[in-house]
Amino acid sequence: MSLKNKEIWFKKWIIGKQTYEQISEESGYSVSTLQRYFNTMLGKAPKLTYSQNKEVYLLIDGTYFSNEICLVVFRDNVFKQTQLYRITDGEHYEEMKEDLENILNLGIKIGGITCDGDKSLLKAIRKACPKVPVQRCLVHIQRMCKIWLSAYPKSNAGFELREIVCKLHFIDNELKKQYWIKEFLDWFEKHKDFLNEKSYSLETGRYWYTHKMVRRCFSVIRKALPNMFTFLQNPKIPKTTNGIESFFGHLKGNINIHRGLTKSRRKKFIQWYLFYKNQKR
Repeated sequence: MSLKNKEIWFKKWIIGKQTYEQISEESGYSVSTLQRYFNTMLGKAPKLTYSQNKEVYLLIDGTYFSNEICLVVFRDNVFKQTQLYRITDGEHYEEMKEDLENILNLGIKIGGITCDGDKSLLKAIRKACPKVPVQRCLVHIQRMCKIWLSAYPKSNAGFELREIVCKLHFIDNELKKQYWIKEFLDWFEKHKDFLNEKSYSLETGRYWYTHKMVRRCFSVIRKALPNMFTFLQNPKIPKTTNGIESFFGHLKGNINIHRGLTKSRRKKFIQWYLFYKNQKR
């Protein structure tokens, strides 16, 4: 088997959702021969290459795999290429701050960042690139609020807030934005006593907010509001992280086909996947 042929089949194994058996049947090489070569390749770490873009619009998110593996990806939404990644054990402030600084040190201008609102990431952005426009993922806000409020909220306040949240994805201009914000603020004025209502426990001697799920939704939206409609100022800034979530979904679908990889080889599989996905088709 020539080296060139070997890598063609290895690439299909990494990004083509093909098993050893399928590649063996297609290539004519035995499963054991393929396994030996693929294991050799998984012992290496490819160097990520990408188009040198002067300005990027980043989707930043982390996803988790078994064996306590966390992959944090900084992906350009315009050219659909990963600019930088880190395989670690969680989304940590210091690491993400360092990653953002490394991107800037390469001479790349960050035109905008879309993220799901992870506190450590937002802190890292404020520290490393405070002037970069930030867009909070509207789908993430909408999804979480729908979960917290449930499909059929028991209170009028919850029902009305759910209706307001469901209108988020229709906002595509400044006028609709202003109407939506006014509706949200009017809702708060109408229900602020309800939001602040507390219950008392005789057993613990403590108070808590009675309607905590409705209050949680309100709090998330209120804090995210300054960064919820950044995309209206620049069409290159995506309003959701859907692009990177589907990317993660495809990666996980591929890696799940190859069950039984050790932690070390799972990490190398991820690195090769990112490497091949960045290559121009």
